[in-house]
Amino acid sequence: MGTLGSYLNRRLVIIIPYLWLLIFFLAPFFIVFRMSLSTSATAMPPYTPVFALSDGWAGFWSKVSELSFDNYTWLASDPLYLHAYLSSVVIAAISTFLTLLVGYPIAYGMAQAPRALRPTLLMLLILPFWTSFLIRVYALIAILKPEGFLNQVLLYLHVINEPLVVLNTNIAVYIGIVYSYLPFMVLPLYSALEKMDGTLIEAAEDLGCPPMAAFWRVTFPLSMPGVIAGCMLVFIPVVGEFVIPDLLGGSQTLMIGRTLWNEFNANRDWPVSSAVAAILLLILVGPIVLFQNIQAKADERGV
Repeated sequence: MGTLGSYLNRRLVIIIPYLWLLIFFLAPFFIVFRMSLSTSATAMPPYTPVFALSDGWAGFWSKVSELSFDNYTWLASDPLYLHAYLSSVVIAAISTFLTLLVGYPIAYGMAQAPRALRPTLLMLLILPFWTSFLIRVYALIAILKPEGFLNQVLLYLHVINEPLVVLNTNIAVYIGIVYSYLPFMVLPLYSALEKMDGTLIEAAEDLGCPPMAAFWRVTFPLSMPGVIAGCMLVFIPVVGEFVIPDLLGGSQTLMIGRTLWNEFNANRDWPVSSAVAAILLLILVGPIVLFQNIQAKADERGV
């Protein structure tokens, strides 16, 4: 009986994550993909064909023949969507790099701080999450606008002679993304740096390695799992970001999140918008799979 209970417990541990994935990922993706193969219609919901579980297999197969890939053909033929995807990937990559540049020194400083001070530093890092994301973005608008706090300080210090135009530019988008997603970069980096054995640096210095060379040859390679995890945690959600480009970016800031919102709400073209979302998900599957493979290899090495 004990062996049977242990066997069932092991199977339950495996089954629960798969059920979670099935219910909250595969099922919604199937619904979106099904919608992307439909055609737009003046109805509610605004697409056809519509089939539900209550229709049974007969109703399902009767409408399968009406599904088509015309929406994907449309996306491939319209350069707007291609530019939106490319722009989103480029902005996400640049933002991830900038977040890494800002986040790595912060994480390194936290890892080198006295152990009694580290919980306080972690709390200060997480503290902005206690405020609504929208409120923080609107606060950035008040800071970056021409008559905002940033220009007022720079004018007072005589650094500039006239207000800078930051709001409604890509620079404002980068500032908003770095500020909003910084904790997602710092926390994995801090976790990797905090567990690093400090005697390795001492051994490198004893062997005549300068501090900067010791950092690049010892510290940074050992922190690569944290670097990769942080970059994935920032890059993946930023590709589909909508709020920051919409509120801080201008009309020239083209990202797939804004395009998707326009198709769903302004154009009311749910099939095309579903095709946009399906392609976006497929684009993000690559980094996710790559991250999982890297994590699996790191676990095998005991990193």
